[in-house]
Amino acid sequence: MNETATLSLPLVAPDTSDARAKEVLETARKQAGSIPNMYAAMANYPALLDTYLHGYRVFRSESSLTSAEQEAVFLVISRINECTYCVAAHSMIATHVSKTPAQAVEAIRSDAQIEDAKLRALADFTRTMVVSRGNPSSDKLAAFLAAGYTEKTVLEIILAISVKTLSNYTNHLFHTDVDHKFRDYAWTPPAHS
Repeated sequence: MNETATLSLPLVAPDTSDARAKEVLETARKQAGSIPNMYAAMANYPALLDTYLHGYRVFRSESSLTSAEQEAVFLVISRINECTYCVAAHSMIATHVSKTPAQAVEAIRSDAQIEDAKLRALADFTRTMVVSRGNPSSDKLAAFLAAGYTEKTVLEIILAISVKTLSNYTNHLFHTDVDHKFRDYAWTPPAHS
């Protein structure tokens, strides 16, 4: 198996960056309270971080999903994409900020079944959207809608997938070190045969 390439670009700090990167990093600091390693990597191309921050903010503020549901969506996407950084970060946020049920967080991390039926339907449909690259079957969509979600929710999931694709792919290429505040939630993807 081929190992993922690593970009040699450094993490960007506001005090050593150009004006555009500094501006976006300051926006990031205001939104997150700090500058996580992932943001410092993304700041090498300020438009990438700017797009991520905007998409993340509007998904969080305009989604019809609860905070716990939003976190489940982000966690499912990151797990399927095998992003060790985002699985750790969203596990911590899900547990301590969004109050996602602990069983659901652990089930997503270990690819097991979520007990809560509605949250399970959301996680299953999100997984379907990622794996099928946005081509769910009519049956999968019908099951999702029958669980109490709407067609608009499908569009919200597309936004979440877009946002997480930006961060997951960046973290793959930078092999981003998990920040200290997320380390208790470190995750290793399963070995592939």
